[in-house]
Amino acid sequence: MFKKVLIAEDMDSINLAVAASLKEIGIENIAHAQYCDQAWLMTKKAIQDKEPFDLLICDLSFKKDHRNEKILSGKELINILRSEDPDLKIIVNSIEDHPQTLRELWDTGNIDAYVCKDRQGLKYLKEAVETVATGKTYNSPNIDKILQRNNLLVLNEFEVNILNLLAEGKTQDEIQEELRKKDIKPSSKSAIEKKLKEMKEVFQAKTTIHLISIAKDLKLI
Repeated sequence: MFKKVLIAEDMDSINLAVAASLKEIGIENIAHAQYCDQAWLMTKKAIQDKEPFDLLICDLSFKKDHRNEKILSGKELINILRSEDPDLKIIVNSIEDHPQTLRELWDTGNIDAYVCKDRQGLKYLKEAVETVATGKTYNSPNIDKILQRNNLLVLNEFEVNILNLLAEGKTQDEIQEELRKKDIKPSSKSAIEKKLKEMKEVFQAKTTIHLISIAKDLKLI
């Protein structure tokens, strides 16, 4: 079983509930971080002190406040910590059940379990911790159900950015500029137009507005 766990969660009530659940399965050395930057610094210090964390339980969404944070999301934090500490086990504990997010996180190979915060979330979180401790991966039942859908559609970064920017009301010229700022390729206007045409055909969308509506209904954006 894990000996030292870090919980990255910005809600006090959830922090306390998760800690209580961990203690029920024999884990006593538990630390808390309410900000991604704080979690990163705590992890770095633990490694320097040669007392690294065995497990990170991390939310994906962190509310912004007056702090000037460099790491803005749990997803970013997970990617950074996995690259710096490959031995760290990581469990996502989030209300997010967006198919695109689930597939992207699992495809990176950076997580070991995904638990959805729901009425039985703490029960499944304990199951996840016990399962990951044995070297296996875990999904809570509703997450597993989503991922097992045969018709699960996943868009690439280029496609997701185009749709999100269109949903924000951006023109194709503005989308081109935004893609260049993010260093996402291709970013030419012709590539954007071609991709939009392809997606309309795939989703049988009559217009761009119809395409965005379909993507939202399918929880792709």
